[in-house]
Amino acid sequence: MKARRPDFAGSWYPENEADCRRAIEEFSAAGSPCPEDKGNAVGGIVPHAGWAFSGRIACKVIDCIKRQRDPDTLIIFGRHLHPGSDNFIMKQGRWATPLGELEIDTDLASRLTTEFPFTVETSSHYEPDNTIEVQLPFIKYFFPDIKIVPMGLPPTARSLDIAKRATEISLDLNSISIVLGSTDLTHYGYNYGYTPKGVGLEAVEWVKNVNDRHAVDLMVGMDGKGIIREAVERYNVCCSGAAGASIEAARVLGAKKGEKLLYSTSYDIRPDSSFVGYAGIIFYK
Repeated sequence: MKARRPDFAGSWYPENEADCRRAIEEFSAAGSPCPEDKGNAVGGIVPHAGWAFSGRIACKVIDCIKRQRDPDTLIIFGRHLHPGSDNFIMKQGRWATPLGELEIDTDLASRLTTEFPFTVETSSHYEPDNTIEVQLPFIKYFFPDIKIVPMGLPPTARSLDIAKRATEISLDLNSISIVLGSTDLTHYGYNYGYTPKGVGLEAVEWVKNVNDRHAVDLMVGMDGKGIIREAVERYNVCCSGAAGASIEAARVLGAKKGEKLLYSTSYDIRPDSSFVGYAGIIFYK
């Protein structure tokens, strides 16, 4: 069986191994060091734009988790979905990255699909999805032997139950797991049909200090249900099902607190009337 191909390599992130490694090493070296004495990291939330905009944040979160944990399996939640969407999963096969292939944790994924309804994707039949794919070269770099369970979960209470059960199954299998949720924050501007504060610097400051801050505070407070509610009310979490799922899964792994590692917007890199917010969160025991 062929591996699922990396659809966004060469556009959202580098398509060859050398360039990927170089970018990851630059991201890892940039900015502040990983937090110390915060407890044992069990997962986090990462953004999923092209690496030029949010790669530094996503890479730093995964790098910092690696420094505290050596897992067997990554349970990763993503996908742009609405409340009526299906659940999505790959339950066997491999997913290719420029740094090599990542194997699906078939034991965990197969057990989960016997308990909940899923649209099961394969390496040849799937919908391209940037939210998970752009994280996978980071995962392969820092955790070269890890297996993955990639899932798309909609913003519903049922998704939180699925996430909790996924981690419970991993514990039943005596697997050392980590969890990641992939989401961006406020999509602001005419390109996104959302301009409650007009345009200009006032709008940028409102997104950073009000709208995105609400979302980040809920993530740090590990409020999975609140994240889903917040996305409906404030349009500030684009994949709230994935974010909420990662929080509930992290709780099963013993997480007691979250910490904001980094935050930025695309406006900081390329000023424009339309822009997007990005945050990196780590969950600790």
